[in-house]
Amino acid sequence: MAAPTVHVPVLPAEVLHWLDPQPGKILVDGTLGGGGHTRMMAEKLGESGFVVSVDRDVIPLQRAEETLAGLPVKIAHANFVEIPKILDSLEIDKVDGILLDLGLSSDQLADDDRGFSFESDGPLDLRFDMRDKKTAADLVNHLKEKDLADLIYQNGEERLSRRIAKKICHVRKETPFETSKQLADVVASCYPPVAGSGRGRIHPATRTFQALRIAVNRELSSLETALETLPDRLKPGGRLAIISFHSLEDRPVKQAFLDDPRLNRLTKKPVTASDEEIAQNPRSRTAKLRVAERV
Repeated sequence: MAAPTVHVPVLPAEVLHWLDPQPGKILVDGTLGGGGHTRMMAEKLGESGFVVSVDRDVIPLQRAEETLAGLPVKIAHANFVEIPKILDSLEIDKVDGILLDLGLSSDQLADDDRGFSFESDGPLDLRFDMRDKKTAADLVNHLKEKDLADLIYQNGEERLSRRIAKKICHVRKETPFETSKQLADVVASCYPPVAGSGRGRIHPATRTFQALRIAVNRELSSLETALETLPDRLKPGGRLAIISFHSLEDRPVKQAFLDDPRLNRLTKKPVTASDEEIAQNPRSRTAKLRVAERV
């Protein structure tokens, strides 16, 4: 049995409002995670509806087999880009709603063996799906300096990308990177100290880790594919709801909802967390929910 979840779903009331789970509906949760969104939706679908929940990470699926037992939920080990294939295997043509929460799970951050935490002495891994072969350590230890700098800049929007890449390449000549803390400390050393606030509001390694995680898991290309294919699996009036956490995710979602003739944008501005939710769940501070409806 997987460890109990510590993940708190973001924007729960807003997700329920926009996807409006009702008895008989078929909904898809493309990022099961701690199972919070799936549970909320499944509890409102009655005996005739159900949620199809998928995740690239096998651990949430193992947990869900017990924690979601008795609820109308069908689970699958897959990337959300494989939702059409999963629906085909279930002989489902179109559904009433699809939710994608693109954020990192608190359960993944808490697992030292995955390397998502900056303080982790576990391996520098950052894979969502452990079946994938390439880890973050592989990229950090083997990419050319220019390629590494470009990756950190493009995927992390990190203004010190060249300085960071140069320092990484200097250090790895003597000591290859193995742990997340090792990399986080090297990245932090590239930043000048900020008087009165340590090194500032966010950890200096945040953008570098984001860049590596995006690359390892092919997150942006997966999102691009999903935006192209998922609208075709919605019934007329069916809704696509996507929660993003940084501009590299939010921009393509915003643009697709504006430009795709199959979709009618329902949220002109992104829906964000209330002050109350942010106080209870700080991770929700950067969450942005956008919703579109199939025409």
